[in-house]
Amino acid sequence: MNIAFHGAAQTVTGSKHLITLKSGKKVLLDCGMFQGMGKDTDTLNRHWGFEPREISYMILSHAHIDHSGLIPKLVKDGFGGTIYCTPATKDLTTILLEDSAEIQEDDVRYVNKRRAAEGQPYLKPLYTVEDAKAVASQFKTVEYGEWFRIDDQVSVQFTDAGHIIGSAAVHLKIKDNNTTTRVTFSGDVGRYRDIILKSPEVFSQADYIILESTYGNSLHEMEATTPDMLLKWIEKACIQKKGKLIIPAFSVGRTQEILYSLNQLELERRLPDVEYFVDSPLSVEATEVVKKYPQYFNKTIQKVLANDDDPFKFKGMKYVKSVDQSKMLNFRNEPCVIISASGMADAGRVKHHISNNIENSRNVILLTGYCEPHSLGGKLMRGDKEVKIYGVVHEVHAEIGAIRSMSAHGDYEDLCQFLACQDPKKVKRLFLVHGEPDVQVQFKQRLMKKGFDVEIPSMHSVHDI
Repeated sequence: MNIAFHGAAQTVTGSKHLITLKSGKKVLLDCGMFQGMGKDTDTLNRHWGFEPREISYMILSHAHIDHSGLIPKLVKDGFGGTIYCTPATKDLTTILLEDSAEIQEDDVRYVNKRRAAEGQPYLKPLYTVEDAKAVASQFKTVEYGEWFRIDDQVSVQFTDAGHIIGSAAVHLKIKDNNTTTRVTFSGDVGRYRDIILKSPEVFSQADYIILESTYGNSLHEMEATTPDMLLKWIEKACIQKKGKLIIPAFSVGRTQEILYSLNQLELERRLPDVEYFVDSPLSVEATEVVKKYPQYFNKTIQKVLANDDDPFKFKGMKYVKSVDQSKMLNFRNEPCVIISASGMADAGRVKHHISNNIENSRNVILLTGYCEPHSLGGKLMRGDKEVKIYGVVHEVHAEIGAIRSMSAHGDYEDLCQFLACQDPKKVKRLFLVHGEPDVQVQFKQRLMKKGFDVEIPSMHSVHDI
């Protein structure tokens, strides 16, 4: 039996890990899209490194596009099997994939106008909205905690990973040649002090572990709470500068955390009296899905729900649905807060808001999570003075801010706590994925001191287990 790493191998995005049994059966863990990889992104997303029609089953850890975003292409290219995930993950993935297809179709339409003028051939999206809708019938849901027998060789169990609603660590029992091997894939590990979700759950002993390492060399700031930090930036941008505060935010997880924090400020009578726009139809849909699963909320928000039936809504908040309404925000001169997808600012409506407001020093762009270095958000975070958006070079005059502690990914202390239920001597090998190479090297050294045998796989590398 072996495992091959076809994505998120010395990169943060593109999660795809393929287990091949001696019988020839193939189990794919996640099917994520590469994001923020500059000019290489499209090429990486169009080439698998394996044959989709040979995949027997797929298991999805959670709904984020860097874990789920290539599922329609996988099906389009020949995969006809079942996709296993939690109920909330199915609900979120369905709307995320359709949104991803819409963005691709819009972006390709825009790019093809330029290519036509230059006499270049047209590009096609990775998949269409129809392709995205077609995959829904292949999902099968499994609740947290129960061992589900996929067939006579493979059983799966999900435990709550605390990253977003429905996120799971994936545990497999694989019988191959009369030997049972236990493999755990962490998916993305959440935080043990998350303001909305429960902490990651403990899990039974594994023989092999595939562990994410996005923040494997970092500790999140704990000096101030998220509401306090948001308040500081609102006051700076909207009250002092009389400008706009533009917050790129992932539609699932980050947007709900921001809305919850702003709601907390209102309950404490500290929320500044300006208008707040959530400019993302997907964020609206995702928030409704999140509210369907209050059983996954932690004790703190359960107490809030006793007195506040909607912890994601507050005075002054408006949802922006139509494209025309979104465009009208660019003509506003009054101070306001605009929360819009995507989180890395590389696609979606927020990219248009940044292009229209980045050259005005009254405005602030506030980054609230991890951004790939090649993404627009990554370039802004590292301090680039000029950025290219939709082929146009813009000078950066808006102030760039960041709240690094808002990440839904655990830091190295959270990741080590996630592993605390494991006996390192019984783990034959631990593979680090979902991280930048220098981060993984540092995290590997930390884990080796704890007794783990750690390996950092390269792209498309194959390892016997």
